Amino acid sequence: MSKRLTRIIATNLISASLLALVPLSSAQAAEFTIRLGHLWPAVSGPHKNLIQPWADKIEAESGGRISIEVYPSGTLAKPPAQYDAVKNGIMDATATVQGYSANRFPLTQIVELPGVAKNAVNGSCILQSLLDEKLIAAEYEDTKPIFLYTHGPGLLHTKDKLIKVPADLSGLRIRRPTTVVAELLTELNAQPVGMPAPGSYPSMQRGVIDGVAFPWEAMASFRLNELANTHTEVGGLYTLSFIVTMNKNTYDALPADLQTVIDKNSGLAWAKKAGEVFDALDNVGKQQAIDAGHTIYTIDGGAENPAWKPLLDKASKTYIDALEANGLPAKQVYNRAKALAESCTS
Repeated sequence: MSKRLTRIIATNLISASLLALVPLSSAQAAEFTIRLGHLWPAVSGPHKNLIQPWADKIEAESGGRISIEVYPSGTLAKPPAQYDAVKNGIMDATATVQGYSANRFPLTQIVELPGVAKNAVNGSCILQSLLDEKLIAAEYEDTKPIFLYTHGPGLLHTKDKLIKVPADLSGLRIRRPTTVVAELLTELNAQPVGMPAPGSYPSMQRGVIDGVAFPWEAMASFRLNELANTHTEVGGLYTLSFIVTMNKNTYDALPADLQTVIDKNSGLAWAKKAGEVFDALDNVGKQQAIDAGHTIYTIDGGAENPAWKPLLDKASKTYIDALEANGLPAKQVYNRAKALAESCTS
């Protein structure tokens, strides 16, 4: 074999080896990159069991033409700014809490009222159905909603202070997620303190707050079981609405076949899947507290308990009446949500 031929073969082998180290050639590289930011830590269940699997499914079904870059822990935008960050194109998509944008999604947040949703699957079905039926669609004209969902039942978690009746909350500084939950806590004589979920741990650690309103899932996701050791389950106290949504221009820039991939992974099926994830994570968070030997107190009858019901009913009526006074069809949405709660059984 000539020296020249040997050099050619060696060069080709080296080139082939280098190409093997490159995962995607320029011809195979993603045509569209979507940056999705959310509020949960990268080690949390919502990130690992919902957001990342959704991103992976989009990438797989697009044949790698869409790449979803997921940024957890508010990396691209802090939780209160995430919806606007998507609206304004600072990031392409988000999974966030509507109520972090105060007074922006008032009809959506009706699902947060006491006694509306039974669990996360039920609440997610209610919320997505309200959107599909166009009862709350006007609140989302500035982005492209992918799916809406809720977490499971919200509870009360404190340190060394067991809550059995509303009077036990008197004067306690309780982290609240939204203004709707703030109204509930105010009626229950607590002092609601507004903050996104990630801020709860340092605030409770420093004594800025005495407790939190959270589902069991969040107690594990944000490590609050390390600080709170008494927990009160008031069935039907509240739930929280969430959205996965996309910048309109980002969606519109996709060719029709890739829009179809997004559309196939939108709507009720994924809303219910999100609910299933959050209901399962509630079990994880509760078991964590049980294993730690915490005190868990369950209110008999939940939100229907005679000691709790009048105060919770008053908070719901105040919220609905205020929306009606502003010309919003709150009673219609509330009544439909209650009806959907009975039909959203699976």
